[in-house]
Amino acid sequence: MGSKTPDEHQQHPNGGAGNETTAKIVATPACAKTGLHGSDGEGDQGDNDDDDDDDKTTNLIINNEDKKKKRKRNKKKKKTAQGGLKQSVPPRVQVSALFSEGAFPEGELQAYSDDNLSRSTGEEQRYLSRLGDTMTPEFLRDYREAAEVHRQVRQHVQSILKPGVSLTHVADEIEEGVRALTGHPGVEKGDVLKAGMGFPTGLCLNNIAAHWTPNPGGKDILLKQEDVLTIDFGVHVAGRIVDSAFTTAFDPRYDELLKSVKDATETGIKHAGIDARMSNIGAAVQEVMESYEVALNGQTYPVKAINNITGHNILRYQIHGNKQVPFVKNKSKQKMEEGEVFAIETFGSINGVGRIRDGEGVYGYRRDTNVYTGNLHLSTAKALVKIIDANFGTLPFSRRHLEHTGCKNYILGMHNLVQQGIVEQYAPFVESKGAYVAQFEHTILLRSEGKEIISRGDDY
Repeated sequence: MGSKTPDEHQQHPNGGAGNETTAKIVATPACAKTGLHGSDGEGDQGDNDDDDDDDKTTNLIINNEDKKKKRKRNKKKKKTAQGGLKQSVPPRVQVSALFSEGAFPEGELQAYSDDNLSRSTGEEQRYLSRLGDTMTPEFLRDYREAAEVHRQVRQHVQSILKPGVSLTHVADEIEEGVRALTGHPGVEKGDVLKAGMGFPTGLCLNNIAAHWTPNPGGKDILLKQEDVLTIDFGVHVAGRIVDSAFTTAFDPRYDELLKSVKDATETGIKHAGIDARMSNIGAAVQEVMESYEVALNGQTYPVKAINNITGHNILRYQIHGNKQVPFVKNKSKQKMEEGEVFAIETFGSINGVGRIRDGEGVYGYRRDTNVYTGNLHLSTAKALVKIIDANFGTLPFSRRHLEHTGCKNYILGMHNLVQQGIVEQYAPFVESKGAYVAQFEHTILLRSEGKEIISRGDDY
């Protein structure tokens, strides 16, 4: 899930690190500024416009009873040779039932290169302060469980992608799968904070770079043969968020675009490590990505690294931490440190400008817990902020997610919360009209013995 560079700057200006922050690990986690922002209207994938003015209701309705009473279909579960359960199709068996005693698969462990094995004294102290929180069996178990959920869900989704399938159906399969495999349906109060979606499902077509999701009541979009589709979603267990994304296309003419961005992401992973400098990572990634060209409609297009969106570190319950990982040349003085978790992601485009802009529509929301709520007067806003705090904390969420909890008639209250700065509202990121964008992303953990690519799978 990309982090947009601050104040619309490109990645080449100085990018000094701010003071390091640590997320509060509580039922309603502490807030950190995220890089979620919007883009321009050229990338609208349907009727995601903010139709808030149509809602004249001032009563907030929470109705979980209907969801609780929904009849569940029995899924056929096959036995494995070891006597345990085998995953159903579609995946609905909780992953903890498939792995005894929480022994979830480890990610790929890569050795560090020789130039990022050591730490300075100051960095060593900061690492030791994080040691008790991150380098524990519980931490690794939670992260590996989230990663296994991500792998199984995305592999199922890959099997259903074809021209004519609707994006709403794809989003349903992702979100229902994540809830089932984590064992947290997300209907009961506070259940989402235990495990589930880490942020709104991103389903981005063609020139949409990131942060588009189908909204309730919006026009459904059907995949076409010529589409380039990026799928970006997050899974969390106890606030440990796995952020991973991939791009797919039915038309082989886009193969080189996908190959270039995938190669660039792998280059970013290769150069990541203890004491690795963001400036070095960005330069290496850009060189690889922009060495590719794509032949399309009789013309040859160079692949451009998008220069105002970045990878990022991940904190507990905070998808975007306080560090950015650019994938173009830059002058950032930030470095990676042992015990940190990073989303290594790259975006490349053809027939575009190599830069994203703000678009129309609503992708999602995030609660800013640093903003005082005592001045709220609208009753629906007061009720809504309590629902958000109880169910999402600082996790970004969409209208789909909110309605899944049973919340209805919330538009007026949400308008008020956005106006007060209590909730941030986010929109899609888009490239120029006619462009095609691809993204690949993995979550990595910088451990003492190497970097664990937690989200690695057989697919990418």
